[in-house]
Amino acid sequence: MLRSLWHYRHFIISSIRGDLKGRFVRSRLGGLWFILHPLAQALIFSIVLSEVLEARLPEANSPAAYPIYLLSGMAAWTLFSEILTRSMTVFIEQAPVMKKIAFPRLCLPVIVGGTALINHLLLLVALFVIFIFLGHVPGRALILLPIGIILIAAIGFGLGVILGVMNVFIRDVAQVMTILLQLWYWLTPIVYPANVVPERYSFMINFNPIAPLVALYQDALLFNRWPSLESLIMPAILGLLSMVFAMMFFRRASPELVDVL
Repeated sequence: MLRSLWHYRHFIISSIRGDLKGRFVRSRLGGLWFILHPLAQALIFSIVLSEVLEARLPEANSPAAYPIYLLSGMAAWTLFSEILTRSMTVFIEQAPVMKKIAFPRLCLPVIVGGTALINHLLLLVALFVIFIFLGHVPGRALILLPIGIILIAAIGFGLGVILGVMNVFIRDVAQVMTILLQLWYWLTPIVYPANVVPERYSFMINFNPIAPLVALYQDALLFNRWPSLESLIMPAILGLLSMVFAMMFFRRASPELVDVL
């Protein structure tokens, strides 16, 4: 499967380029919409909640600490949710192409993941410009962001392929996951710091594999703090297992995908 992806690498690259261009063919702002949506959401939360939650941020001396904390967490979550949600529906959306053209079907979620990674890098560049405008320059811990990007992409891609295949056979999967993702978002310390969660509910964050990765972004971009390696063990294991299981699951189900579609 990996060899076939390599043979079709030019198809994947050209499809990513076409996807990025095609989504905003008639848009005046083009790819800026990838950045403006999360920035607008973060601005709303910052205006509403900054006075309430800014004092709860440990080791935060900057007056813009809460917006930076929020934007950092939302950047990590946006990467995860985009890969996961688009992978869940990519086989159904591209059913006409799958029926007409012979190519490795696994190329489709890879194209989705590649597009999401490019969007994420553009968003990070925009965030750095905003941080500098706010008078905040991230420190050396910034070099840890690639670890977070890799683990988030692995978890999102693995779960997305599994759920995407299931969604072909059971169309309710995407609807259920849309609701669960909203709940998952609020169970992740993005809008609020983890220290405001009552102790009796802290287990929900401790068992949330995305929470340490969001915290990695927040620690690196706001606090210039190195994360605990122990906190990354669970996301790393989940990322590896989800990728392996996704490949096995996809291999077994791929002969029937086109027939069901």
